[in-house]
Amino acid sequence: MNDLRQNTPLSISVVIPIHNEEESIPLMHEQLEAVFSRMDREYELIFVDDGSTDTSINELVKLTEKDPHVVVVEFRRNYGQTAAMQAGIDEAGNDVIITMDGDLQNDPSDIPMMVEKIEEGYDLVHGWRKNRQDAFINRKLPSKIANRIISKTTGFPIHDLGCTLKAIRREIAQELELYGEMHRFIPILAHRRGAKCVEVVTKHHARQFGETKYGIGRTTRVVLDLITVNFLLRYFDSPMKLFGRAGIWCGVVAAISGLATIGMKLFSGTDMTGNPLLTLTVLSIMVSLQFLSLGILGEVCTRMYYANSNNRHYAVRNIIRHRSRQPVTIPARAA
Repeated sequence: MNDLRQNTPLSISVVIPIHNEEESIPLMHEQLEAVFSRMDREYELIFVDDGSTDTSINELVKLTEKDPHVVVVEFRRNYGQTAAMQAGIDEAGNDVIITMDGDLQNDPSDIPMMVEKIEEGYDLVHGWRKNRQDAFINRKLPSKIANRIISKTTGFPIHDLGCTLKAIRREIAQELELYGEMHRFIPILAHRRGAKCVEVVTKHHARQFGETKYGIGRTTRVVLDLITVNFLLRYFDSPMKLFGRAGIWCGVVAAISGLATIGMKLFSGTDMTGNPLLTLTVLSIMVSLQFLSLGILGEVCTRMYYANSNNRHYAVRNIIRHRSRQPVTIPARAA
């Protein structure tokens, strides 16, 4: 069975978030078709319309009418790139999931190379836009700084977390929970779950149409998500290790300052009511109790998380496919 699976070409699902990319959609589809026409593999192209306000959805519907490989997931409103990525991953049904931008800056010709890396035994292949075709001040420089900070903070060596072009084994991708701006942390989250990751140099093109839809304004969200990722990497399974340790240290401070306050009262007659150490003691006790309470609540929430929940943070208006791939409705038997 294992030998048969290894000899069978891996099937591919391409996930592409779309937000106001009406000019890019036909060209992207044409490029993807050209790539897959040279690859002897089963594939599907999953476009996720992230609440576009232009004619993107009309362009996508046209693709489903002529190409049975195209699937369109239409959101009810704009939820952001991470939610669109998650929806596409949830819909994907093939062995390998390729994620890429819908603005033609990623090059579909890199897909065969990344799939070959997966077949070598890697679980995740993430792109590095070494020769990035973006403005330096507001795009490349902040990205370089952010990548350096993230790499140092998480201990995960990487040059370009912002590159959307990735190849992931489906079982790994569907284990991840993506929200906020978490799509850029996919390699780190996958590595945490034991995935074997590798970074490869990929092509990058200047934007041809419109302006970036997910720009520098999300920097603060990325910073906050970095804090979240560090928490998930170290303390998600047992948050009491973080909050409990902080509570214990605050308790130690309370004990020391309390003993010092009592000693000053007994040996030098210092008035306790005006002693700042007494205030520090009370404050430390309160903070210690709060940290311990947060730790207990965190442990309860962790247990609840593992016990249930398939809730999603996005809402789908419609899933559109070629008529040959529409589910067959079996008529009810007459009474």
